[in-house]
Amino acid sequence: MNFDDIALSYIRQAEERIGLAKTELNKKNYHIVVRFCQEAVELLLKASLKLVGVEVPKFHDVGPTLKTNSSKFPDWFGHKIDLFASYSRSLRKERELSMYGEEETGTPPELLYSEYDANEALRMALEVLEYVKKLYEEKKKMK
Repeated sequence: MNFDDIALSYIRQAEERIGLAKTELNKKNYHIVVRFCQEAVELLLKASLKLVGVEVPKFHDVGPTLKTNSSKFPDWFGHKIDLFASYSRSLRKERELSMYGEEETGTPPELLYSEYDANEALRMALEVLEYVKKLYEEKKKMK
């Protein structure tokens, strides 16, 4: 299996999570939407790194790795790296809260998130998906 195969797997897994997020949005399970979108963005950004030949780090927020390797991306993608790094950082902060809630205050995750939060997370995931799929397709054409 090469980097491109792994990247495609990550993209497909992210698409599945985005589909699940949309289902959970309809059920008003906003915390689950946020969680699935965080996972999708993480997978997609790791796929983008694989596509340009960068070994992905073993942590959830790959924004700094994107930034340090920005020169390896085409300009149209590179112009989005700061934004995508921000998405990654923001969603990473929600990873545990969206699953476990706020343990200090005893607030379950269902009470922490609103429809707005879920829609924002989904918007971020869909934007990253669009760009990473384009990156994959562009790389595939070059072979």
